[in-house]
Amino acid sequence: MTRDGHEVAVRVRGLRKAFGAKTVLDGIDLEVRRGEFFALLGPSGTGKTTLLRLLAGLERPDAGTVLTAPRVTTVYQEPRLVVARRVLANVTLGLPRSTSDKGRRALAEVGLGGRERAWPATLSGGEAQRVALARALVRDPQVLLLDEPFAALDALTRLQAQDLVAELCARHRPAVVLVTHDVDEAVRLADRVAVLDGGAFVVDRAIELPRPRGASSAAADPAALEHRRELLARLGVSPPSDQTAPPSDQTAPPSDQTAPPSDRVAPPSDRADLPADRGVIA
Repeated sequence: MTRDGHEVAVRVRGLRKAFGAKTVLDGIDLEVRRGEFFALLGPSGTGKTTLLRLLAGLERPDAGTVLTAPRVTTVYQEPRLVVARRVLANVTLGLPRSTSDKGRRALAEVGLGGRERAWPATLSGGEAQRVALARALVRDPQVLLLDEPFAALDALTRLQAQDLVAELCARHRPAVVLVTHDVDEAVRLADRVAVLDGGAFVVDRAIELPRPRGASSAAADPAALEHRRELLARLGVSPPSDQTAPPSDQTAPPSDQTAPPSDRVAPPSDRADLPADRGVIA
């Protein structure tokens, strides 16, 4: 299936999903092409992870259709490694023995060449997440789902992991759907960013910035700053004001009176349903 000459790896139409009386997704339409990086922002509890689970086939829609390319893999916030298996065995878990060489190449791609026989307990948090990424890549995903994969990392490791993911996705060209709460991360990594709220996309914007996007260059780019301001506003966060009070030429005269001390303490400031279907894009 193609659109504008590009292969569509994710196609969602009229998607609706409810849990009990609460509708979390209502009338969602989405297309993501191979090689496109789509980031999804939104307040907690608005259905971002539910959408990923629907794309992964772990949930069924109440209405609408969900179509994906056959090979879909997910990287989660936590690495989810099997502690009783060595690193290479974690990467090739569930695959034939013949994939060992492919697993080694995947580990080399994420900077862990030579660590094939290490135990998960000996890895740092960033290294463990690289193993999880290698485990996803070794399956040649056509669709890569990223559920806040950098959230548990420290600031420096997070930036390094973002650089790695951007490089690997540019090389392997899966369709990527990233769920994140980090506006800067979304603007830095994505080709498109959407905000999910009230069960629907309230914004869906193309991020047309040159690549590669380093952390410092993206932060200083006027277009990136404008995207950031708009997305923060859509999320209900006011960016700092650029206006400052002008300097005054008047200086108050000195006073001989000193205010007496006070014992008082200031108080604290207070769509019609469609047949449900999920399928695979041929």
